[in-house]
Amino acid sequence: MELVVSNEDSGRRIDSYIAERSSMTRSAVVSLLDNNHILLNGSKVSKNYKLKTNDHIVINKPQPKNLEIIAQHIPLNIVYEDSDVIVVNKPQGMVVHPAPGNYDNTLVNALLDHCKDSLSGINGIVRPGIVHRIDKGTSGLLMVAKNDNAHLNLAKQIKEHSFLRVYNAIVVGHFKEPKGVISLPIGRSQIDRKKMAVITNGKNARPAITHYSVIEELTGLSLVEYTLETGRTHQIRVHSAYLGHPVFGDPVYSKTEEQSRKYGLEGQCLHAKKLGFNHPKTGEWMEFDSELPFYFENIIKNNKK
Repeated sequence: MELVVSNEDSGRRIDSYIAERSSMTRSAVVSLLDNNHILLNGSKVSKNYKLKTNDHIVINKPQPKNLEIIAQHIPLNIVYEDSDVIVVNKPQGMVVHPAPGNYDNTLVNALLDHCKDSLSGINGIVRPGIVHRIDKGTSGLLMVAKNDNAHLNLAKQIKEHSFLRVYNAIVVGHFKEPKGVISLPIGRSQIDRKKMAVITNGKNARPAITHYSVIEELTGLSLVEYTLETGRTHQIRVHSAYLGHPVFGDPVYSKTEEQSRKYGLEGQCLHAKKLGFNHPKTGEWMEFDSELPFYFENIIKNNKK
């Protein structure tokens, strides 16, 4: 793949620029840069290089290595499947893809067993088929690409915000307004690098927009619907906590983890309820809806006003 930098992209970091243009993750791009598979004007380049107009970039992506992540027979809640895409309903507590400390029993391990070789390879050997992800402690709908063409198409829809993602959450407290839009940039926290945070000074933050609508007020809690316009890391959890309504059971942004244990939660009370996208091959709009997990219903039942 070859890219020529336009005047409007001058000054951008090379790793974020290539990630956007190629639909690869930034970590995948950095790995290619570190191993000299990406050349700038014929020479190796560091990940933090600031681009100049007419810079010439050549990306030589190596052939995928033999997959080292093992397939495991783990039951999957499959909502839809064809030769291009598979939609699954991930349970709370399951990690999406292998990472240090979680190399087994992930969604990817289960997908490798179910799909065999029918998964896209764009995101490398650790995240085959994974176009987007949800946190370990979040349950709900997730789409997976079964070939590279489908992956590129779906990734483009996410980038263009034509991809529907609707979540339900139980949060602490009651909103002043029953519905609204939260438009606050999100970046890595300067106090705790393991957290994301609302960054208001404009540095090292990306635009983040979340639409919310209160479904029901409970005793000290609220059942809320969130629709993502952007998809930043921990976006709903950070935005809601910033407004003073952290997601119930959130071990990072809330102080309700201890109270939530009696409901058997393995994370925050957040569920990816609806998912919608244009089929990568036919262009047909597809929309899926999932039932709330039992612990949601249990919390709602036990906290009725």
